[in-house]
Amino acid sequence: MNIFEFARDAGESLRGSIGDLAGGIKDRIAGNKTQVDDLKVEHDGDKVILTGNAKSRAEAEKAIIAAGNTPGVSKVESRIDVSDTAEPAVFYTVKSGDTLSKIAKAHYGDAMKYPAIFEANKPMLKDPDKIYPGQVLRIPPATAA
Repeated sequence: MNIFEFARDAGESLRGSIGDLAGGIKDRIAGNKTQVDDLKVEHDGDKVILTGNAKSRAEAEKAIIAAGNTPGVSKVESRIDVSDTAEPAVFYTVKSGDTLSKIAKAHYGDAMKYPAIFEANKPMLKDPDKIYPGQVLRIPPATAA
């Protein structure tokens, strides 16, 4: 079990008027083509709890990011079982003035490795130039970049 912190007021709003936050987050995770079998989403105030089974750490992390980048969510508790033993990604909160190139330079020492960050956050990110302060991104290990 891991708990991840997010900016409560950051993130893309769920489309339409979804009265059920947990259901909306589950739809968002599925819509991002994130594969977590037997996914269950519960929420308690500003905390979301995810359970299920993922074949890779990357899939579990994508589900966490999709849930956490929802307005009103400040914590995600992951109880997702992961099949692989890959090194975890770093979760990075975007600051004003950040670009994927600037983030890549800081984490990998090479601004031209920004596509690795973009790919690690697809389909949540649709354009490498559209990131916003408060958004949390997955930064894959340098060995994967």
